[in-house]
Amino acid sequence: MCSWITEKTDVLAHAKGVSDWTRFTTATVYYDHPVSAPLDHALTIDFLDEAAGPSVRVAVELSADSARALVRAIEAALAAGEVHCHDRAPGAVETAVAGASA
Repeated sequence: MCSWITEKTDVLAHAKGVSDWTRFTTATVYYDHPVSAPLDHALTIDFLDEAAGPSVRVAVELSADSARALVRAIEAALAAGEVHCHDRAPGAVETAVAGASA
């Protein structure tokens, strides 16, 4: 039975493809039967630029254990980055990120 568990959020993101960087504005996260991964169920993160349509899309299918490990790694990297950047001027991280994505 399909679970149809879906969460959607706006994102400010870029991803590197084979030859170029692509902008993404939406991430849809769902837990259901995967399309490709050899799993009964997978957590899928589907990045999309809604203005560009479905041809500008990257999807990742993860096992539940891999998804949980990724969440922990993301939280750890964010925490370490916040500590590292704590001494910088307010907004410096956001300005640097915005400049890198331009």
